[in-house]
Amino acid sequence: MTGSPTLKYLAGYPEPLLQQAQALLAEGRLGELVARKYPGRHAVQSDKALFEYAQALRQRYLKTAPPLAKVLFDNRLDLVRGTLGLQTRVARVQGSRLQRKHEIRVAALFRDAPEAFLRVIVVHELAHLKEGGHDKAFYQLCRHMEPDYHQLEFDMRLWLTVKDP
Repeated sequence: MTGSPTLKYLAGYPEPLLQQAQALLAEGRLGELVARKYPGRHAVQSDKALFEYAQALRQRYLKTAPPLAKVLFDNRLDLVRGTLGLQTRVARVQGSRLQRKHEIRVAALFRDAPEAFLRVIVVHELAHLKEGGHDKAFYQLCRHMEPDYHQLEFDMRLWLTVKDP
C-alpha cells in the first residue's frame, strides 16, 4: 500500500492506517467521512484576510518571533512534491544593514479547505519562524499553537487524498 499513488499525501504513516484509508477511498467513503467531520470551508478568502489570520496566531503564540512581511495564497506551490505551505526568509541589503523579511505562502487549494486545515498549514509555517527543522522542538511548538496538530494534519492529508487522488 505504501507505494500506492493514490496515497501520496499519507507517505510515512503506518501500514494499517494506509490500508484503512485505501479501503475507504476504494469504497468512495473517504470524502464523506472527512466532510462529515469537517463541514464547510473557512471565511479567509483574500491574501489580506490570510495575513490577518496568520498575524493573529503569531501575536497570540509567538510574540517574540520575527514579524511577517507577507502572507498569501500561492497558485504556484507544487502539490505534486507535497508543498502545501512555504515559509521564506528574504534578506536584502539596505545601505550598510541587512534587512530580513519573513513570508508565508499557502497553497491556493486551501482557500476551499475547512478552517482546521488552513490553521494546520499556518501553524506549521509559523513554527518555522522559531524552529528551522522538523524536529521534536518544532512539533512541540506546533502542538503548543494547536493541541490537536497531529490529528488535524492526518485528517488534512486524508482530505488532500480525496481532492487529488
